[in-house]
Parts: sequence; C-alpha cells; structure tokens
Amino acid sequence: MRPLVAEIRLDNLIHNYKLSRSRHGGRALAVVKANAYGHGAAKCAEALADVADGFAVACLEEALELREAGIKRPIVLLEGVFEANELDEVARHGLWPVVQSEEQLQMLLAARPAAPFNVWLKMDSGMHRAGFYPHDYARAYQRLADSANVGDIVKMTHFARADEPELPTTQAQIETFDAATAGLPGAVSIANSAGILSHPRARRDWGRPGIVLYGASPLPEGNHDGDGLKPVMRLATKVFSIRDLPAGETIGYGGTWTSDRPTRIGLIACGYADGYPRLASTGSPVAIDGVRSRIIGRVSMDMIMVDLTDVPGAGIGSEVELWGDQISVNEVAAAAGTISYELLCNVKRAHKRYV
Repeated sequence: MRPLVAEIRLDNLIHNYKLSRSRHGGRALAVVKANAYGHGAAKCAEALADVADGFAVACLEEALELREAGIKRPIVLLEGVFEANELDEVARHGLWPVVQSEEQLQMLLAARPAAPFNVWLKMDSGMHRAGFYPHDYARAYQRLADSANVGDIVKMTHFARADEPELPTTQAQIETFDAATAGLPGAVSIANSAGILSHPRARRDWGRPGIVLYGASPLPEGNHDGDGLKPVMRLATKVFSIRDLPAGETIGYGGTWTSDRPTRIGLIACGYADGYPRLASTGSPVAIDGVRSRIIGRVSMDMIMVDLTDVPGAGIGSEVELWGDQISVNEVAAAAGTISYELLCNVKRAHKRYV
C-alpha cells in the first residue's frame, strides 16, 4: 500500500474547539465545511458531537451528510439555499439557513414550513462578497421578523481582513455592523477564527472557529506565539528509493535544481495529485526521521525528492513528515505562496487514519 498517510488526531480537534470556544466566550459553531477542511466532516463532527454547540457547513449537501452520520446539534448553512425546493429539506432536518440576498429572503418568505425557520441574517459590513448592505439590513430584518415562517434571527457578518490585525479594517467593520443593527433584538455572530484570536470586540454570542479547529493559525505570526493550537492532521510518507548525485548534476523536471556538492536524494511517495502544492519545491521544509531537511527540485504528480545528505541514518523506509508536529502547515503554505486552508482541503488521496 502506498505509504502516504494523513493521521487525524481527534483529541487535538477537541482541544482546539474547547480552546477557541473559551477564548471567544458564549457559544461556538464548529465549522466543518469542505469536508472539515480536508479532515473528514463526519468523523470530525462525531468527535465534537458532545462538546460543540453547533456546526457550520457551506450547503445543504454537507449538512445532510452530518445528519446521516447521526449529528443532532444545530447546523448552519453558511451559503444559505440555492433553490427554493431545498427549504423542504432544511425544515425537515431542522437546519439554520443563512439569508444573505433578496432572492434568498423571498424564497424563505414564500415557503410553507411546518415550523418556523431559525435564520442567520448576513450583513455586508465591508467585505463586499455577500450580505445585505448596512442601509438595507434593518428592513430585511423586519421583513423576516414579521413573517410566521421565521423564529429566531441571528445577526451576522464576516470579516475581510481579520488576519491582518494591525489594519483598522476589522474595527471599521465592527462599527458599521453595530451601527446598522442597533436596536434589533437577537443573538450576534461576527468572529471567525482570526476574529476570535485577535479582535476582542468581535467576541459576541456565537463564534465561528474554522481553521483554528484544525490547529493552523490564520495570523501571520500564528503557531509561533504560544497560541495553544495543536495540529490535527499529520501528513507523512516514506522514502522508497535513494540515489547519490555528484556535484553539478540537475534533478527533476526542468532541471531547476543543481547539486553544489555530492548529494544523497530520497524519493518519497507524495505529489501535487495528493494535495501537496507544486509551487512548494526546492527549500520547502520536511522532517526525515525527526530531522529537518528540505525538498529539492520540482514537486511531481506522485513523487517528491528530499535531501538526505545531512540525515546520514536515513534510508529506505525512513519516515518523512510533510506537515504536522515538526513541520507547520503554515510553513509549507508560505513556501508555496498560499495559505494553510488550501493545503489541508486538498489532501484527498492520502490514507486517512483517525486516532
């Protein structure tokens, strides 16, 4: 069997949820959209079922997967519904839809549910991706509040740049949101992962921890400043071939790396088809039998070359950690010019082992 394994540490997931909920205060939705950021939505939700206040997913299909797995806690549909006929399933399974557009609002008002919907009404406080504009928000809220189709209304917004805490953008969004919702009753949810970690004024009734659940900080200095998060996924493989190169030889597609000394090369079972980023080539960190080393040459579809020169005890079968306990997924993401969210979500071919 190909030795690439994504080990999912569910105890670390529970730890990260409790930590983020405690830091936020109030209640917290565990965000498990996109297959729990590549970790396995059903397994992660089952692990959190007795501790999470609720869950958040992108769409109806993701919510139904959790219900089929036996998850009974509230589930918020962060993108709402795409068609009016989805509302029958939303009502049947007691889901909480986000309403972020006039079209969604009209679908909900025209529905004939057996029981009122609990709705999360989204404001565009400055991100300009989705939600009602501040000057339209109170009117949308009142239309929902006046409808027999609607029970509770949670007021929400989403931050554009909370992961850049030095900027005034998030504070401006908070002020815009608070001004536009003044006098409107109901709970509030505005803090995503970065908001929970670095913006105390964003901590309201419901937090929405996402990437922090999986042990990766969204902040530039995250995972280096004692944030207390524990990595949930440990992606590891093994060396399955070795060759020795003299100085002056190139290796891999395009000959992008040339040895400047006699170099011992290990070939490992992983590549961009497995979710490892192609742009994280020469210099991206790995740990070989616990010793930090690097990738050399281009990442291929199914294989990567690593430098064994300064790991003299390494050989066939040596373990290579791509990210996890010794190598932060944030380091790898930085080497590839991307973010940890993308890397974790892309791990699809590795054998998942839940511990």
